[in-house]
Amino acid sequence: MATPSISLGKDGNARKVVIDILNARLADAIDLALITKQAHWNLKGPDFIAIHEMLDPMRASLDTHVDVIAERVAQLDGIALGTSQIVAKQTTLGAYPTDIRKTNDHLTELAKRYAALANQVREDIDATDEAGDADAADILTAFSRDLDKNLWFIKSHLE
Repeated sequence: MATPSISLGKDGNARKVVIDILNARLADAIDLALITKQAHWNLKGPDFIAIHEMLDPMRASLDTHVDVIAERVAQLDGIALGTSQIVAKQTTLGAYPTDIRKTNDHLTELAKRYAALANQVREDIDATDEAGDADAADILTAFSRDLDKNLWFIKSHLE
C-alpha cells in the first residue's frame, strides 16, 4: 500500500519549491536564534537587565518556529536541513559582530537582522501560497507576526 502524501497543486515541482523555501528560512531562523543568544550573553549597559530578560522569550519564540518549520519540511517528505554547517553556509543574515558590548549596539544589530528576516518571510508567504501550500504560508505568517512583534520591542528600546 502506498503511503499517502500531501498534495500541492497541479505542479509536481511545488513540493520541492516549498521545501526549498522552508529550508532556507530554517537556516535563517536557527542563525537568528543563535545571534539573539549571542547578544543576550554579551550585552552591557544601564538597560542590561531589561534587554537581557527581553531576549530569552525572543529566543524561545524562534526555537518554536524552527521546530514548526522543520516539521513541515518532514511532513512534505523532505529533509529538514538544520546542522550548524548547513546554517553557516545557507543563512542570508549578515555575520553578527562578536566585538560589541553596549546594549544599543546589540539592539541595532539585532534590529537589522530581525527586519531582514521578517521582510524575506513575507515574500515567502506569497511564494508558498502560490505553490499551493496554504499550511506553509500559514506557518510563515505566524513566524512573520512574531518577528514583527520582536522587532517592535527591539526598536522601542532604541528610541
